[in-house]
Amino acid sequence: MTLSTRPEILDQLAALADPTRARLLLVLEEHELTVSELCEVLELPQSTISRHLKLLGDQNWLLKRREGTSRFYRLSSAALGDVERQVWGLVGGDMSEDPTCRLDRERLTRVLADRRGASEAYCSATGEAWAEIRRDLFGSRFDLVGLLGLLDPGWTIGDLGCGVGNLSATIAPFVARVIAVDSSLEMLEAAEITVAQFGNVDVRQGELEQLPIDDSSLDAATLFLVLHHVAEPGTVIAEVARVLKPGAPLLIVDMEPHDDVELGEAMGHVWLGISRDQIGRHLQQARFERTVIRSMPHEADAKGPGLFTAAGRRAQ
Repeated sequence: MTLSTRPEILDQLAALADPTRARLLLVLEEHELTVSELCEVLELPQSTISRHLKLLGDQNWLLKRREGTSRFYRLSSAALGDVERQVWGLVGGDMSEDPTCRLDRERLTRVLADRRGASEAYCSATGEAWAEIRRDLFGSRFDLVGLLGLLDPGWTIGDLGCGVGNLSATIAPFVARVIAVDSSLEMLEAAEITVAQFGNVDVRQGELEQLPIDDSSLDAATLFLVLHHVAEPGTVIAEVARVLKPGAPLLIVDMEPHDDVELGEAMGHVWLGISRDQIGRHLQQARFERTVIRSMPHEADAKGPGLFTAAGRRAQ
């Protein structure tokens, strides 16, 4: 038998013939580690670790990832073929109870603890400044936008009274489709610019009291800062119930009652906010269930009236 024709299993057995390589794979089976961390776990010099990592990498046992100036290694278990799985099942199972490997696991625990300790030390040193650092690095809305990842990616959501389309643009990356509706042509022109980069936003002109949407076609709907502009909020909520699927949620954000008459006149508001009793009654009359109404925290730099959220689900 020549080297070029020998069975593949012999090549893989040769790759694991050195106990050091088996020890490496055991610690890399569940954890991603750098060369320096592997040196600490196995108590071997960097040159030795690097040489064995290269051989394992050449035989496709490892995955390598660069992060900054560091390289992280881990066992490529998902990419292993049947032969490699058989070999590793034999070698890894036999080596796992070796006293040297048990010591490796103990040192691995300390290495991972050191990682956590570095993070905890940073948080302790940063303290109250972390909020400002986080805002400078990631903006002030990343946490709220990140929560949209909880949405079902197959949903169609109605952004009703969409205005210039900011909410539609925020939701669009997380769902299958957004139907954005507004009665103002000027608002819709601005909305089309706002959502131009998204191919799943359908901008439509229409009145909230007669939505240009088919019955029971939305998986969820929003009315953000809309109801204080309409003459009959109850009619709008009933119309939203028509276009929602049974059990689908509606989320309303609007102003709580206030006495800023100048603001209302300047912005063409029909209502100076909406009371909890009023919004609750409208939701009940439109047969929304599991309704929850809450005041929103008032942001320090916000100059407008307080806001509330009201949520409910269309009756089954």
